[in-house]
Amino acid sequence: MTKWEYATVPLLIHSTKAILDNWGEDGWELVTVITGPEGNNPVAYLKREKSE
Repeated sequence: MTKWEYATVPLLIHSTKAILDNWGEDGWELVTVITGPEGNNPVAYLKREKSE
């Protein structure tokens, strides 16, 4: 069975692509983006296969 690890990452509007590219280079896959808890900056939810 595949095991996953997850991360939540606050996104800055002016550098969203750079932030996601950096996480993608480390093997993270974007699952979704939603509005942050304070209703302003978006938050990205990412996952990658857990290495054992």
